[in-house]
Amino acid sequence: MAGTGEFFAAALAFPTALFSFALVVVVGYWLLMLIGGLGFDGLHGGHGVGHHLGAGHAGHLGAGHAGHVGPVGHVGHGVGGHGAGGSVAHGASGGHGAGGGSAHAPEHGNGHHGGVLDGLGLGGVPATVAVSLLVALAWFVSLAGTVLTSGAPARGGVFVVALVASWAGTRALVRPLRRLFPEDRPVTRADFVGRVCVIRTGRVTADFGQAEVTAEDGSTATVQVRTSDPEPGLTAGRTALIYDYDPDGEHFLVAPFDPSPPGL
Repeated sequence: MAGTGEFFAAALAFPTALFSFALVVVVGYWLLMLIGGLGFDGLHGGHGVGHHLGAGHAGHLGAGHAGHVGPVGHVGHGVGGHGAGGSVAHGASGGHGAGGGSAHAPEHGNGHHGGVLDGLGLGGVPATVAVSLLVALAWFVSLAGTVLTSGAPARGGVFVVALVASWAGTRALVRPLRRLFPEDRPVTRADFVGRVCVIRTGRVTADFGQAEVTAEDGSTATVQVRTSDPEPGLTAGRTALIYDYDPDGEHFLVAPFDPSPPGL
């Protein structure tokens, strides 16, 4: 019992107490993540609920959940991939683009780009992981220093050593961990150029037409398409090749394309 009492005395003494309370928060956070959420992907800081909701949120964006489709409507990557004006929505719940732009939401507020953490050399992993390592290492170092020292000046030195040691240790641990958290690349309109699409409107002309295209990750999007051919023969269900994008008109240029091998 004496050993337990000494442990708690050291854990609640300066400077360990500063990190003890932070450690309680960190442990509580990970326990909540473990209990409530195997489906709540906190490790990826934003690619959580609804990262791949399949057909639940199809990418017919541009006017909310339905209606007229904007230039590009990407399948809802994130909790709220609703892009007004047909933006490419990719990210967390803030993925609301406007005016046909590319809205790559700042998923890294809890993710890979944490400003301050990057400046400290701790970027490349979710902020929750980096902060948890910082707190845990600082707590262990300060606890050991508290047990081995006494007096305010010495304890003040322990506090500084704990901060430096936790930073150095976390930086060393983060390097191999970065490979486990590859950074997502935002979807852009250029990704659709060169892909085969399926016409979804009765016809495609120089000023009207929509088609469905499949992105590299398997998600689908309904996009605005146009053709310069006066009689392209592009009707609903036909396939076409996206060969260019017009940024002024915010639409893709397509041409008839038969994906079947020759002779079939």
